[in-house]
Amino acid sequence: MENTEIVEAPNNTEIKRKQHYTGKVVKTMLAGAIVDIGLEVPGVVHISRIQESPVRRVEDVLQVGQSVEVWVHRSASQKGRIELTMIKPLDLEWRELKKDMVIKGKVVRLEKFGAFVEIGAERPGLVHISELTHDYIKEVSEVVKEGDEVEVKILDVDRKKKQIKLSMKALEVKPEPVVKVTKSGQKEKEEAAPEAEQPVPTAMEAALREAMERSKETHPEDVKVQSKGQPTRSRRELENILSRTLDHKSRSTKQ
Repeated sequence: MENTEIVEAPNNTEIKRKQHYTGKVVKTMLAGAIVDIGLEVPGVVHISRIQESPVRRVEDVLQVGQSVEVWVHRSASQKGRIELTMIKPLDLEWRELKKDMVIKGKVVRLEKFGAFVEIGAERPGLVHISELTHDYIKEVSEVVKEGDEVEVKILDVDRKKKQIKLSMKALEVKPEPVVKVTKSGQKEKEEAAPEAEQPVPTAMEAALREAMERSKETHPEDVKVQSKGQPTRSRRELENILSRTLDHKSRSTKQ
């Protein structure tokens, strides 16, 4: 993202900040050099912008007639010159980095916690492992590898800490949640409905049913069943009691 500053040179050429030119050194001075970039407005490279390492004498680095690559550092035609730099400017400066900006970059380093992506800023941005994809992954290398060209979205910029937080999954369509229903689960739901409509037997009814089942398996019709503290009763008597109890329960439920 380039600065929108545009200056029109005398020959109607639009000059933008960071614009690239190939020029020729026409004069060296103590403070820098004058470079011809094909415009009527002269270009000046300050000694501090010749290279990243310090320069003591301009003549040690630049010679008259030398061809050099330069970029527009500041368009100052009102001063009658264009300030140039031989140090390639950043594609994105800190003030140009904005939240939610979508840019392309290259993966330059992988770590256990994420991937660093070069986006043309002073430092690479970090895509945390949780921001690589919506899918669950164990390793960063499952999604990206060094040298991959990726598209990322800026989540946050911390200028003080010089940190840029990026995301790849923010540019992906979030998958719909998948609801898995097993056959056994469906069967359980189908069986649960009719059971809810039936009256739940009381503890007394359950005990009577259990006593009747045991008497069927072990004794004939006249078998005697005796509960603790109660007189002995025949199976038929128990059946009559149970029948009356269930009838009463059924009528109470309907009411």
